[in-house]
Amino acid sequence: MDSKAYEAQAEYFKALSHPVRIKIVRYLKEGERCVCEIVPYIKEEQSNVSRHLAALKRAGILSSRKEGVSVYYSIKDENVYKVLDIALCSMEKAAREKVAILS
Repeated sequence: MDSKAYEAQAEYFKALSHPVRIKIVRYLKEGERCVCEIVPYIKEEQSNVSRHLAALKRAGILSSRKEGVSVYYSIKDENVYKVLDIALCSMEKAAREKVAILS
């Protein structure tokens, strides 16, 4: 694998490394959403939400479409939920092992 492929993989994981972005991805599990729906759900300024949406889109996690003045976002590949679930399981296991070692 060449360095460009590794960079793309790192960008994917980097895009998922922010709590707001994880919240956005989880929210979009219910289906496509307009930015006008995402912003109030996330409870952040629109400029911040737009920045996070752009990072997720750049990483290939989201797709978007424009309808009039509204932009709608959706998950490009549902496998992102498997990635998040596996990461969560791994984190929980590591936390349990750390607690066991400290006990």
